[in-house]
Amino acid sequence: MPAPVTIAVVGAGVRGRTYAACAAATGKARVVAVAEPRAQARDTLATEHDIPSDAVFTDWRALLDKPRIADVAVIATQDADHVEPAVALARRGYHLLLEKPMATSEADCERIVTAAEDAGVLLAVCHVLRYMPYSRRLKAIVDSGRIGDIVSVEHLEPVGWWHQAHSYVRGNWRREDTSTFMLMAKSCHDLDWLSHLIGRPAVRVSSFGGLYEFRPERRPEGAADRCLDCAVESTCPYSAPRIYRPLLAEPDRLWPLSVLTDDRTEEGLLAALRDGPYGRCVYACDNDVVDHQVVNLEYTGGVTASFTMTAFTPLDFRKTRIFGTRGSIEGDGRSITVHDFLHGTEVIDVGVSEGATADDGHGGGDQALVDAFVEAVATGDAGAILSSGRESLATHQLVWAAEHARRSGTVVTLPEPTTPTSSAAHMEVAR
Repeated sequence: MPAPVTIAVVGAGVRGRTYAACAAATGKARVVAVAEPRAQARDTLATEHDIPSDAVFTDWRALLDKPRIADVAVIATQDADHVEPAVALARRGYHLLLEKPMATSEADCERIVTAAEDAGVLLAVCHVLRYMPYSRRLKAIVDSGRIGDIVSVEHLEPVGWWHQAHSYVRGNWRREDTSTFMLMAKSCHDLDWLSHLIGRPAVRVSSFGGLYEFRPERRPEGAADRCLDCAVESTCPYSAPRIYRPLLAEPDRLWPLSVLTDDRTEEGLLAALRDGPYGRCVYACDNDVVDHQVVNLEYTGGVTASFTMTAFTPLDFRKTRIFGTRGSIEGDGRSITVHDFLHGTEVIDVGVSEGATADDGHGGGDQALVDAFVEAVATGDAGAILSSGRESLATHQLVWAAEHARRSGTVVTLPEPTTPTSSAAHMEVAR
């Protein structure tokens, strides 16, 4: 039996812990090291994977002080902290499984891609939407020609009212200066997925949106700075007790309560809401990222797409409508309805057992991504990886162009696409 692929996890938060669990679930990989400054998160992951104490680190730089101890480094730190470990560990010979977004500047994304290419290591950005069984089925139908040529696409990302409040108003991704702008933090998945589905490079982009609701000017009369002190809390859909208290009855659910506290009791939750950032009024936070945005895209050949990201929905799978010359498709992450202009309508149940959230594995996308990456490392053939570093860089550049269009009120013309300098499908790698 081949030796398992060995993995070092850099950043033991929700995403790092998820990818570690997915790696172990393959039966072909083993987590052998962790680097994480927070003691509770670090010790939890080390215990879950029986990592010896001499491979448990408070800082990823400790990995540079010894010979390479794993085949793969999973980079799951905060967004702004991706570039340094990714570049340094690639140069040390670690294959990289990199949480999205790649980095918070175009120059840093380029640094990561170049470092991986120069070192001859695999780089996969965690665009998990590509790997969902639903996405693979949808892509196969489109590529089969069943609905003819794609002419236009409508795509919706329903962020969810409470998810927006948790992550993008009270949470780690609420400010551009400490993380990045909303389209990159949340929706680089979607612009990447559209490029993958349509199979053409984008040539022009425009965008509109802003921060509508979560501002001091929208604060209800009588609202306090914290939900626990608020006279109108019972009538507020963004009430922190309303969002988090029901999760105490779900002990097997990791996210989002794990972000607030390690003490999953009523007392522990109340202490976190009284003193921590997640108990603040959503109208009295220091957030500045948008809560709604639309992006209009033109691809080569005149194909068009529209993308909407909005906070003001239930948290659910993305919704997509695809319009082709011989038919159309409606998809909701669970089923695909094909309207064939010649042969009628077919409804395909994809058989998704997982939910849409990070805690639910993104509809099977998390596990499928890790399965593919472990297979690529184990075999030395990157064909299982659905996007190269250069492809991911290109879709990140599209996100920056869309945000520039929003801020400037212009239509941005994208540079001519270039052929990637290396092909992920045929790259030979060594363990």
